[in-house]
This record gives sequence, structure tokens and C-alpha cells, in this order.
Amino acid sequence: MENTNGFLILDKHKGCTSHDCVKQIRKIYNTRKVGHTGTLDPQVTGVLPLAIGNATKFIQYLPKEKTYLGTIQLGIRTNTDDIHGEIIRRKKWPIIKKEELEKYLNLYRGTFQQVPPRVSSIHINGERAYKKSFRNENFEIAPKSVHISQITLKEWDAINGKIEMIIKCSAGTYIRSLARDLGMSMDTEGCLDSLIRMKSSGFYKKDSIKMDQVIQSSLNKNKYIIPTIKALNHLPKYILQNEEEYHYWVTGRRILIKMDDLQLNEEIKNEKISIVIDTNNNLLGIGIFLLDDSKFKLQPKLVLNAR
Repeated sequence: MENTNGFLILDKHKGCTSHDCVKQIRKIYNTRKVGHTGTLDPQVTGVLPLAIGNATKFIQYLPKEKTYLGTIQLGIRTNTDDIHGEIIRRKKWPIIKKEELEKYLNLYRGTFQQVPPRVSSIHINGERAYKKSFRNENFEIAPKSVHISQITLKEWDAINGKIEMIIKCSAGTYIRSLARDLGMSMDTEGCLDSLIRMKSSGFYKKDSIKMDQVIQSSLNKNKYIIPTIKALNHLPKYILQNEEEYHYWVTGRRILIKMDDLQLNEEIKNEKISIVIDTNNNLLGIGIFLLDDSKFKLQPKLVLNAR
């Protein structure tokens, strides 16, 4: 069996679940080791990075911020907080200028507490919230801290109550919740009309491919695989210097780092996490720089070639 490791960046189409995509890629690449870096709702399109093989071990080290292009529909509240759900309430929205709308958007720029949608994959007492919601159970979802670093207003259609915007946010931020809460802040209702994920885990939509392309190129299925090391280029690199360091690395022991080595790369001083490579630029894993007995040492964290 061919050994495939790396990331496949799908442009997910509307109507399929993230797990559907994982199942199909498992079949194409003949491996169980496939995972996604963050769920997309079935009606949401865009970037869905999939890790294949040992790349699944590195998902937690990818960039966390995500970027979306979304449209919010004011005046409507649904049970799913998007336009595809059952309509619960309707209410007129205010006819305001862009400048005033920006003041409302300011409420959601930065860090704040957000309650996820009731129809979501949040765990409630060991069960997904959407399952409880489908059974019409009464339950509460605790708010959680989220961060939106940027909201760019692209278009405000005051006549039809539609707001188009670009949102850059932390992992775990629900744009459906943003639509719901923004509506309430404006003394109306709100739900998500459409959503495209433009960037996720450091990967862009312009570099993504459709599932059909993967299927059609199944005879050369690795042509779209991005090497794991390339996906981690936001992290500093440490090159194992000699055979002794290599031996310490594969046996999980801390490696003493000379100050001269650290001074060659100032990032390593400031970053606790670093990718570790050999002199041939082969990815060996993830290490953590620690100050131990007043000396910098590299602690193996994830070792691909452990002995």
C-alpha cells in the first residue's frame, strides 16, 4: 500500500458533511488515517483541510484563525440560526446607514462570550447538542470565549436586510451565533443566509480543489497532497546538529542547545514549539524549547521516528 502523508485542501460543496468528505478520501487513499481540521456545516462551502497519514498528528500545530465570507439575513430567527432552519420569529429590521451598522459590528470585534447554536456539535453531558435539539429536549449551552480579529463590511442592503461581510476569527467561533446575536443587538432577529470559508489552518480557498478533481486523478492521487512540513512553515525550525542529537531525539531525551545555535534563529527563543528536521530537510516531529537548569534544551514532543 502506498504511504501517503500530508494535507489535501478540499473546496467542500454544499450539501455534504465534513465526515462524508473524510469517508470518501479514506476510500480513495485506502487508509483510515484521515481527519479534518475543523467541521464545516453541510450548507457551508469552502476550505476543508484534510490530514492524511501521519499528518493527522500535526493538526493541533496548524494556525488556528479562520476567515469566512458570510451574508446575514436580518428579520428572521430560526431554530438552527441559519436560513435553512424552521422559522421561529420574524421582526422588522432598522433602516440605518453603514456608519451606524458599524457601531453594532463593533460589539463583536475582539474577544467576547458566545453561545453556540442549539443545532451544533457541542457536547452536552456527553451527547451532541444537535441530537438533543432534534428530540426537542430542554437544555442549556454555556457561553464560551471567542475572538473575532476582523469584521469587514462588504455590503449593506438595508432594503432587504442583508449584511455581507468578511470575518476573521478564532477556531470555535460560530458565524450562525454571530448572525443571531447581531440581530438581537439591532432590536430585530438574524440568521445566517450563506457562508463560505475562505481560509482555514493556514490554507486558502484559491489553493483548494473539488472532490471531483481528486476522484478524476485517482491514478495520480498524490499530485494534490501538500507535504506536512510545508503546512508547518509558520513555526520555527530546528535542525538536528549531529548523531548524538539525533540519538537523543529518537529516544525521547532532552537535547542541550548551545546558545550559538539559538542566536542563529531569534524565533526559537520566543517560540516554545518548533518543528524538528534533519540536514536533508526531512520532518522528524515537534519539539518544545525549555529552560532547564539555566540551559536551553529541546524536549521531544512528537517523534515520527521514535525508537
